[in-house]
Amino acid sequence: MSKSYLPLLLNALQDAVYVLDEDRAVLFANPAALAMFGGDPIGMDFVKISRHPDCIGAIGEILSGAKTTKQVVTEDALSGASYRVIVADLGHDNEDGARVVVSMTDVSDLREAEQMRSDFVANVSHELRSPLTAVSGFIETLQDESAVDPQQRQHFLSVMEMEAQRMVRLIADLLSLSKVESQQRMRPEGEADIGAIIARITTTLADSAEREGKQFELKLTTDMPPVPGSEDELTQVLQNLIENAIKYGRRDTTVTIETRLMDTVPGINGPALVIDVKDEGEGIAQRHIPRLTERFYRVDTHRSRNKGGTGLGLAIVKHIVHRHRGRLQISSKQDAGSCFSVSLPTTRPGR
Repeated sequence: MSKSYLPLLLNALQDAVYVLDEDRAVLFANPAALAMFGGDPIGMDFVKISRHPDCIGAIGEILSGAKTTKQVVTEDALSGASYRVIVADLGHDNEDGARVVVSMTDVSDLREAEQMRSDFVANVSHELRSPLTAVSGFIETLQDESAVDPQQRQHFLSVMEMEAQRMVRLIADLLSLSKVESQQRMRPEGEADIGAIIARITTTLADSAEREGKQFELKLTTDMPPVPGSEDELTQVLQNLIENAIKYGRRDTTVTIETRLMDTVPGINGPALVIDVKDEGEGIAQRHIPRLTERFYRVDTHRSRNKGGTGLGLAIVKHIVHRHRGRLQISSKQDAGSCFSVSLPTTRPGR
C-alpha cells in the first residue's frame, strides 16, 4: 500500500506530531505542531521545541535503540501547559532519514481538573474538620458531669448546635453544587415568574433584614415576561444574592432589587431580563471579584463564617445561571457597595 496518504493523515490529527531524524532534527511537523511552535521548526533540533528533560530523555532512549514506545508528561515552562508526549521508533530504513515520531497531546484541562478535585477534597476536609473538632471536644467535656456547671453546659450546647448547623449548611450546599454541576449541560424545564419569586423572598427575609437594620427597595418592571427555566433553581439564585446583600451591607442601609428588560445583552441571544441586587456595604476590592465564584473562596474568611457562609453560595449561583444560558456580572467599589447582576434570556435558546 502506498504511504502517500500518511502526511494527509497526520495533518488531520489534533495532536501535535513531529518526525525527527537521527540527530533529533525536525523533518516534518503537522499543522497542530506548527501552531504549537508558532513558526516553522523544520530543520531545528527538537530541544528548541521542548527542553523538558523527560521528553528529551525519552527521545534519546529511542535513538539509542530502545524498542518500546515511551510516554511522559511534560510542562511548558513559559505557557504552563501540560502535554502527554509519546515517542516511538520509526526504524532505520527510511529513505528520508526519519527515525523518531513524537506526538504531543495538550492535557492541561485534565491536569487542572485533577488539581481542582484535589483542592476541593482538601477544602471540604478543612471546612468539616473545624466544627467536628469543636463538637467532639465539647462532647468529651460534657461527658464528665463534674467538670462543668449548668451555665457552662448550656454554653457548650449552644456552640455545638451552631457548629452542627454549620455542617448541615455545608453538606446541603455541597449536595446542591453537585446537583447543578451534574445538570450543567441539560436545559432546565418550565417557566419562572421572577416578580413572584422576588416577592416571596423579600417577604420571607423581612425579619432577617430588620434584624440586620436593612430595608428593601424594589424597582421592578411591570411587564416582566416569564423566564424559561427552573423556578426552584432561580429562587435559589436570587435568595442567595439577596441574603448576601443583607449580611454584608452596612446597618441602616437599603438593599435594592431592580429588574430591567434589555433587547440585547452580550453573550445572550435575543432579549433578556436583568436582575440587579445592590447593597450599600463596604464594597469588594477589584482583585477579589474574578475569584468570588470559586468554590470556598472568601474575601474575609472569619467574617463569612460568622455570618453562616459556606463559601459555596456564589459557585452555586454561577452554575445555575450558566445552566439557564444566562450571565452573572459583579461590580463593586470600596465604600460604595456591590451590585450582582443576573441576565436571563426571556425566550428559550433555539426559538
